Amino acid sequence: MRSRQIESGLVCAPMLEGASWEAVIGLEVHAQLLTRSKLFCACDVTFGAPPNTHVCPTCLGLPGALPTLNAEAVRMAVKAALALGGEVQEKSRFARKNYFYPDLPKGYQISQYDEPFCKGGAVTITLPPAHEGGEPCTKVARLTRIHMEEDAGKNLHDFGGGSVVDLNRAGTPLIEIVGEPDLRSAKEATEYLRALRDELVFLGINDGNLEEGSLRCDVNVSIRRAGDSTLGTRVELKNINSFRFVEKAIASEIERQKDVLETGGRVVAETRGWDEKTGTTYSLRSKETAQDYRYFPEPDLPLLVLEDAFVDRVHAEVGESPRDKRARFVQELGLTAQAASVLTQHPRIAAFFEEAATLFGDTIKVANFIQSEVLRDVTTQGLKAKFAISATQLAKILDLVRSGEISGKQAKELYAKVKWTDGDPRATMSELGMSQVIDPKAIEQVCAKVIADHPKQAADLKAGKKQLFGFFVGQIMKATKGSANPELVNAMLERLLGTTK
Repeated sequence: MRSRQIESGLVCAPMLEGASWEAVIGLEVHAQLLTRSKLFCACDVTFGAPPNTHVCPTCLGLPGALPTLNAEAVRMAVKAALALGGEVQEKSRFARKNYFYPDLPKGYQISQYDEPFCKGGAVTITLPPAHEGGEPCTKVARLTRIHMEEDAGKNLHDFGGGSVVDLNRAGTPLIEIVGEPDLRSAKEATEYLRALRDELVFLGINDGNLEEGSLRCDVNVSIRRAGDSTLGTRVELKNINSFRFVEKAIASEIERQKDVLETGGRVVAETRGWDEKTGTTYSLRSKETAQDYRYFPEPDLPLLVLEDAFVDRVHAEVGESPRDKRARFVQELGLTAQAASVLTQHPRIAAFFEEAATLFGDTIKVANFIQSEVLRDVTTQGLKAKFAISATQLAKILDLVRSGEISGKQAKELYAKVKWTDGDPRATMSELGMSQVIDPKAIEQVCAKVIADHPKQAADLKAGKKQLFGFFVGQIMKATKGSANPELVNAMLERLLGTTK
């Protein structure tokens, strides 16, 4: 069935962790789908509600309650699969994953096991150059599968000396994105997680919030001798809630496993947590296997059948990936790679830039002004973003600079006056009496006075200290409160001082 083509790119050479060891890393990422209700019932999934208020007989696992699959969750899951280049299966099946823990009131989790709705796919990452002056390296990390499942509740420990459970999250719709063990360093794993987060956020199906748990990552880490094809013993790292901690936890675990093996020990298959205070991983429990969970088909749900027409409709919604958008900003709009990266850090920021660039026309000037001024006032929350001005207001400010009515410095002052209002920039400019000095005689008078007030600097400039040209430009802009036309100032100084900058 349909999938979006994944760029193959250059496959990076393995990155060795130490002189004789190689890390083998695979990630299992749980992404909460941004539906309004849970996967198998109508309970609200809003974060931050009072404990145990968004629950019902179905998500509490009470006798006689039956699950009903959330169609919107299926649409979002298929959208993710297509965007990541996976093969969407026409038929898939839900299964019961059995385990007993306080956060799972049914005693089992409804998930998918041997018949997931998506197989394969890939995440493309870009790594910095291995050495100064080198080229960035592109790597394609394969996916094993993507499947749907419901979330468990949340245990709160050390709560008044004991533990309690909040079941608001129980039943929240998730997709689990299971990666192949293609990653070879903590840095690669972190970049993989960032790239995957960006993809899901730009699709509009996940808010990318690691701190609130809507995007969670379990990391499988093993090491082996460099050049060996046999996999080492795998250790799973759980409950890591930031990109920085993911990188630190993996690096720490690699070093721990190296120390164990180099001192004659044996790495044990287990699940470990991350202690940010000590900067080390710690043992949680022995590692479960598929047999431990006693999977069997969910008897209360039929086969999930995804017809071609439905998949085609979802495929049409996928759109441009953040990676492709960054490439287009560089190749077609002329931005630097750094600017393209900054302007695609959030889908609303990218949309704001494109709207302003369309209105004004000069993409470079729009990008520069957004980065230097606008982004300082932008706040984001999930998929939403709040801007101090509209794209139309920004385009009008820049148009006043292009027409020569105000200077670049005055544009920043005008932005400061217009932001958080719906005021028209031209009207605000008139109210402030703001205009650019473009009269050559007036600029000549200011330049002559500044030169006369600084005879030593003028003499040093004429003697060859060309860096002082900027000093005179700065003094003139200060004297005119930024209103002098910069081109006229430069030309006048060159004529009066008999030198160039």
